[in-house]
Amino acid sequence: MVDADQTFVIVGGGLAGAKAAETLRSEGFNGRVILIGDERDHPYERPPLSKGYLSGKEERDSVFVHEPAWYAQSDVELHLGQSVTAVDRAARTVRLGDGSTLHYDKLLLATGAEPRRLDVPGTDLAGVHHLRRLAHADLLQGALASLGRDNGHLVIAGAGWIGLEVAAAARGYGAEVTVVEPEPTPLHQVIGPELGQLFTDLHAEHGVRFSFGTRLTEIVGQDGMVLAARTDDGEEHPAHAVLAAIGAAPRTALAESAGLALADRAHGGGIAVDETLRTSDPDIYAAGDVAAAHHPSLGVRLRVEHWANALNGGPAAARAMLGRPDTHDRVPYFFSDQYDLGLEYSGWAPPGSYDQVVLRGDAGKRQFIAFWLKERRVLAGMNVNVWDVTETVQRLIRSGAPVDTEALADPTTPLAAVVPRP
Repeated sequence: MVDADQTFVIVGGGLAGAKAAETLRSEGFNGRVILIGDERDHPYERPPLSKGYLSGKEERDSVFVHEPAWYAQSDVELHLGQSVTAVDRAARTVRLGDGSTLHYDKLLLATGAEPRRLDVPGTDLAGVHHLRRLAHADLLQGALASLGRDNGHLVIAGAGWIGLEVAAAARGYGAEVTVVEPEPTPLHQVIGPELGQLFTDLHAEHGVRFSFGTRLTEIVGQDGMVLAARTDDGEEHPAHAVLAAIGAAPRTALAESAGLALADRAHGGGIAVDETLRTSDPDIYAAGDVAAAHHPSLGVRLRVEHWANALNGGPAAARAMLGRPDTHDRVPYFFSDQYDLGLEYSGWAPPGSYDQVVLRGDAGKRQFIAFWLKERRVLAGMNVNVWDVTETVQRLIRSGAPVDTEALADPTTPLAAVVPRP
């Protein structure tokens, strides 16, 4: 039974941490809840940073998980703009950047991830951007608006989800955009070559230029400002701003210094947790982008950097901290919006894991569902401009049973009818 004298500390002011705090209170915990975030902004959601907020379609206040007054009303103590520098597992304390310490009975690490940095000359120039935090989005939004007004050029390193979403936003402001990508298609490591061309065509129709099979080697500037970006094929691309969108790394330094078990870096790294999100220390849990959880349904340890993982992982960790654990085995899920294309992706199908891609619908009209299969078993599904099918797609994945691929590809066959019966 959780005692009112207990203190639960949450390190990380993102969606996972905020939803964990909310769940602790909604589940009846009446002890002390402390949430520590190293940003001065209240906890917020990250998808709008490359979508609605960046494009100017959503107000800044719309990104926050709760109204600022909610924390005081819910008796959640906030330490904003404050870092945690160490965890003392023996004393069960965390040390803050100002030198003070806080006791915990249970600790949740929701420290998230940080953007990978370009390792080329010129990254110290004004106009070189990363996108991970709200402050980054504030700066980038202003830069895109300025580029649009002045017919300026943006070079984006990386054609992943963030790179493509920012490209769409930039074109919405009228900026010229070039995307530099070492792979032969966008999203090559996520959706494979079979569908990458679709995103090449989509962005090319909106005026985005691609440089595939190349990497940035130098950002050229004058008087501290960006002027161009050079690639390893000898080309020099006009640029007044550069965005590094080359992925993110889990923020594991705090866990590592505390001696917690970490996942293999070759497979994404992160803090190793079990299916209840408990770390190698029974009083410490991890959730969100930093957690590498054993996934019972998929049979692998998986670190997922998606909104849904933080949304559901924070509450799952909170229940486990309360001694009411359940298995955190949700199918990985994310969504993206680019121009008039909206999509939802469920599942996990890394390169080499599948042997067939099945399309249901009209890819030419960008209204279809794609399925990645292994031995006729659905590993992942992506619905593009087709809605209200995510639950059924996830049922196909969870079944783990072979499906009729002809029926799967046939839009006249109800998708629910394709789901194998138990």
